[in-house]
Amino acid sequence: MPFVGLGLHVLVALFFAVHAVRTGQQTYWLFILFSFPLLGSIVYFMAIYLPNSRLERRARRVVAGAMKALDPTRELREAQAAFEDTPTAQNQMRLAAAQLEAGAAEHAAASYEACLRGPFAADPEIRLGAARACEACGRHAQAVQHLQAIRTEQPGFRTEAVSLLLARALAGAGEATLARAEFESAVARFGSFESRAEYAIWAAQAGERAIATRLHAEIEHATRRWNRHTHELNAALMRRLREAYARLEAPG
Repeated sequence: MPFVGLGLHVLVALFFAVHAVRTGQQTYWLFILFSFPLLGSIVYFMAIYLPNSRLERRARRVVAGAMKALDPTRELREAQAAFEDTPTAQNQMRLAAAQLEAGAAEHAAASYEACLRGPFAADPEIRLGAARACEACGRHAQAVQHLQAIRTEQPGFRTEAVSLLLARALAGAGEATLARAEFESAVARFGSFESRAEYAIWAAQAGERAIATRLHAEIEHATRRWNRHTHELNAALMRRLREAYARLEAPG
């Protein structure tokens, strides 16, 4: 029996050694793992493996979500204080993101516009934030301008996010034909759940029953294979999707 235990320790150490090589860890970890299989494996697990694992990332997300639920305006307060103390472009960007996350879209749009007048005027991430803020507060035409500027200046930047937001902004601006074409393009290019869900939400809201029904079948087929973690990650989008279909099916 002691030999069985020793063999298991070696197998665990070998597993972590492979992980160390694949992730480019320092070579002294191999010496530690094979010189002290049990203790070395425990130390490696705590110091290297766990902090970079899905379990740890998920735990951090859960803690962050709990903190946000307990104090939803904390990041906004801290970002505002940081900008007031040190009004740098980076702190203004942080403030704009916090304002948008807190639902203060008008303030976020103003903050992002201020960032675009500074040294980061051509930064596509700031333009995308500005477009999101404009779309959230109903300034759809302005959002379209920001997104088209990204496509012109940085055509490879976050193509799916830009495409889906552009489609939503076009829909908000009353450009239904262009919005449909952009959604169709996004689904054809990316084929993701998000692209299908956003298109389905638009179709249901626009009364495009045939499109909404087709996409609903495709989404149902895809989500049947999801695990609980994937369902949790997409909970907000699924909620919007259910609400859109409920309004489509509502009488009158």
